[in-house]
Amino acid sequence: MSRRHSAALAVAAAYAALAGLVASGAATGLDQWAATHAMPGAGAPGPPPTFLESLVPLWHADLGGALNTAAQVVTLPGQVLVSLALVALAAAALRRRRRPEIAAALLGAWALGTALEVACKRALTRPELTRHGVHLAAFDNSWPSGHTLRCVLVAAALAVAWPRARTALAAWLVAALALLEPAGFHTPTDVAGGLLLAALLLLAVGELEGSALLRRRAGRAPRRARAPA
Repeated sequence: MSRRHSAALAVAAAYAALAGLVASGAATGLDQWAATHAMPGAGAPGPPPTFLESLVPLWHADLGGALNTAAQVVTLPGQVLVSLALVALAAAALRRRRRPEIAAALLGAWALGTALEVACKRALTRPELTRHGVHLAAFDNSWPSGHTLRCVLVAAALAVAWPRARTALAAWLVAALALLEPAGFHTPTDVAGGLLLAALLLLAVGELEGSALLRRRAGRAPRRARAPA
């Protein structure tokens, strides 16, 4: 078994274990502490965004306060349609450079990751989190963080397409992830779940790219001349 396969199995196990901890309430203490003490930018408690609000950039955004506004702007590339456009842009650039396998793999990772995010949110409901005695319903089905997942995938796709931008992309990604919890978008376990899911998908992308590279090298290898009879 390759190192990448071993790493993928470890990440998948960690993702499943974290899902179990969140669903069972074993991780509620950490999330509750964060909801009470570590979300200075969180607005008034409300329901989770509707499907249409999640789809349209900044439709349901609360731009009150500097921290919340900064989080909305910085994490915008992780929004569903914006992230799809950015990953598609990177994929188009990679196809032009004759790297169609990695282009398709990155688009597939975005699609599969988003589908898994939605499925997990529908299947997993965490115990109630509260703030000042008010139920924070938006966190009931917020695991894993789609913002986290898609920000990582966007940064990875753009970094593969334009390697010179890696430093800037890494700085943006750190800023985006650092703002999600203080702004009240997601709990710590939401962010951790999004990171694990993104890592699992990128390991799969790397495996597909490595296999494609080996096939190309095998196809270019000169055939040995047959020995004379």
